[in-house]
Amino acid sequence: MIRFGYNTNGLAHHRLDEALTLLGNIGYQAVAITPDVGQLDPYRLGANEAAQLRRQSVDLGLALTIETGARFLLDPAHKHDPNLMNVHREGRERRVDYYRRCIDLAVELGAPLVSLWAGTESTGATFSTQEDPRALLERLAEGLRSVLVHARARGVVIGFEPEPGMFIEGPAGYKALLETLGPDAGDLGLTLDVGHLVVTGDRPEGDVIRAHREQLVNVHLDDCPIGIHEHRPFGQGDLDLPGVLSALQEVGFRGVASVELSRDSHRGPEAAAEALGALRAALADAPD
Repeated sequence: MIRFGYNTNGLAHHRLDEALTLLGNIGYQAVAITPDVGQLDPYRLGANEAAQLRRQSVDLGLALTIETGARFLLDPAHKHDPNLMNVHREGRERRVDYYRRCIDLAVELGAPLVSLWAGTESTGATFSTQEDPRALLERLAEGLRSVLVHARARGVVIGFEPEPGMFIEGPAGYKALLETLGPDAGDLGLTLDVGHLVVTGDRPEGDVIRAHREQLVNVHLDDCPIGIHEHRPFGQGDLDLPGVLSALQEVGFRGVASVELSRDSHRGPEAAAEALGALRAALADAPD
């Protein structure tokens, strides 16, 4: 049975404890928490903040995962910076430190998984546009190896998310990254955002899910128009939602599949309720 969750980046105007209660009442089984300024900030954690949320999630029957996509947490002037693709080692090390903090936070929360991505290379280079991407792949792999060592020691799974516009945009880049990591590749699972597949043209979405059944540890659910990286509510893009859910059931996915509508915080309660209703309806329509 797929466990549907909701990412708190779509409830940015809610206190986290109130967001968990809201989502539990709507009927979600999981919450993907994005630590951010003002809510579980890894650099300014309250003494009992994580412990209280862990107790609440247990009481509500909500599984937790950690997402690391906060926009300006590390640099108030530059979105998603520094990241693992920075040309300067100091910037990459700051991002690694942030990921380590999120892994430690996941342990405190009882969350088994932390999801992350590559980041944007300063020249805008992506795996698919490089004639020889090996040096940039190794730069990324270097930082990830440090993260994976820490996650392994803490018993936390890392899910890597291809992200349109970042150095690794799609499944082909993820595959090349695994090859670059070599012996460490087995520790790096896949976070698959199904809306991103519509953006990058990696379709049918169900076939991608089936092809990566062994690596799939985390799923993001959203709709996107073809070629446009804009998370939209289901039915407002070109995603084959019944096909996605059918494929997830076929491969026996047992992780969390979280709705990610970071543009909809202004209508967060309504967006969350509508999304769960659409998922339930699509499950009923999913091919056997």
